[in-house]
Amino acid sequence: MLQRTRFRLYGHLLLVLGVALLAGCQMDAADADLPAVRLAPPSVAVAPRPAPVAAAPTPVLPAPVPAAGRYTPAPPAPAGVPSAWIPRVPLNHWTWIIVHHSDSTYGSAAIIDKWHRDRGFDELGYHFVIGNGTNSGDGQIEVGPRWTKQKWGAHDNALDNRYNTNGIGICLVGNFNNTRPTPRQLHSLVRLVVYLMRTYNIPSDRILGHGETKVTQCPGRFLNVASIRAQAARVFAEGDPNPDAELFADQR
Repeated sequence: MLQRTRFRLYGHLLLVLGVALLAGCQMDAADADLPAVRLAPPSVAVAPRPAPVAAAPTPVLPAPVPAAGRYTPAPPAPAGVPSAWIPRVPLNHWTWIIVHHSDSTYGSAAIIDKWHRDRGFDELGYHFVIGNGTNSGDGQIEVGPRWTKQKWGAHDNALDNRYNTNGIGICLVGNFNNTRPTPRQLHSLVRLVVYLMRTYNIPSDRILGHGETKVTQCPGRFLNVASIRAQAARVFAEGDPNPDAELFADQR
């Protein structure tokens, strides 16, 4: 009887064990359908970068146009005016006439140009040179390259440089602390000054000697600039538009 009971107990245990084993196999089968375990962090999808947009080409702008009124066109030459006096470029805005002497007994535009270049100038600093008969004609008016270009002067750096920027520089060859200008030099100076006054609307009170703009002995004690102003004002008032044709015949 006891032995039979043991067999029943063993049979019951075997039945329970079999059910447990069967259940374990079924759980393994279910796990097989699950996705594999991933130990790495999830990957993040990155959107592709847009293709770079080509920059629009820089527009090519036209060259700046000078402000209206900065230059005025050169007027036609009056009869009898040397052609060298008439620039072939637009006129600059001149408001002063400054008179100098070369502080030398001889000279010409070419010689003074060399002196100025030796001192570091880019070229002759004056716009006009009036000879005394040594290296150019007595009373001959030589036109400097600055005038033909209508370029600022390099003859008077007083104050704010206005006499260089807007001043016409005229140099008479000679040392007028020791001698006087020749009559032909003075005649040429007055005629040139009157022409410039009329062409550029420069009043006679803006005809100055170098020594009236800064402390200097130029243009010398024997060149009376006040007398030049008075003579120029008188000739201007007379309305004679032409320089002396005989005096300037060799310059045309």
